[in-house]
Amino acid sequence: MSDKHLTEHRYEKLTWPEINDAVATGQICIVPCGAVEQHGPHLPLDVDMLLSTSVALGAGEQRPDRALVLPSVSYGYTGHVMDFPGTINVHYQHFIEQVLDITKSLAYHGFKKILLLNGHGSNMPNLDLVARRCNLETDAECGLCAWWNLLQVDPDFLPNWRDSKFPGGIAHACELETSMYLHIKPEDVRQDLIESGDISFNNQESPYRFSDLYGKGAVEITSWTASYSDTGVLGEAAKATPEKGKAAYEEAVKHLCGFIDEWHNQPAPTRCEAHAQKPTIPMPWGQAVSLPHR
Repeated sequence: MSDKHLTEHRYEKLTWPEINDAVATGQICIVPCGAVEQHGPHLPLDVDMLLSTSVALGAGEQRPDRALVLPSVSYGYTGHVMDFPGTINVHYQHFIEQVLDITKSLAYHGFKKILLLNGHGSNMPNLDLVARRCNLETDAECGLCAWWNLLQVDPDFLPNWRDSKFPGGIAHACELETSMYLHIKPEDVRQDLIESGDISFNNQESPYRFSDLYGKGAVEITSWTASYSDTGVLGEAAKATPEKGKAAYEEAVKHLCGFIDEWHNQPAPTRCEAHAQKPTIPMPWGQAVSLPHR
């Protein structure tokens, strides 16, 4: 056994014997998931894949003996944004099946812990189904995390970091995403075009329906982005700075590393069996009975 699997955090850079070594040492596979989607006049189409991948690789660099970062799933579910040129949509069923195939491939090779690190909001309900199905249809554990939620682990970080209004200041191509991009690839930001944008229904000040990346009203009506924004900018992008981006990036990487450390050391779960008589047919729906009963 070589030690390459303990120093190389990029999955695709390993050989097949080194993958066997990574399986044997219980490494966690991180799958960044993004989208090719408009982010206003000032940010490129690759925001969601760049930010999720950057956070994943940042953690992988710090934990190469515990985590492997896969190439990103670059196309996501973006049908509601197709009024803005450049956006690429993948049908939700195709998206779910593609990511599920990736997790099942990893499980087949012997990896027992897989983390989907998401960078695109509308991927979340689809990725939730992927993680649930992977957990029920394989003997691996699959978790789901939106990278921006890592900024809430420390309850003091976001209130001290954020300058934009709530709700609506952080949503899309906003203070947060623009700051992160200014830190990671400032040369690709059209800085002379940075302008804030409103979510029109937020201006109604309804107690029931409002939107922000860090909190929504009791009622969600997710429809065409162009019905509540003319520019595709949802939030106060003008309040973004590269210094804020550096702080947010480092905070996200720190807590992703923290979770890697916690999960890597946890034993596999077991299930209880509540049937008085053992079922006489296989588990339906393609669900595996691979997680052992206790």
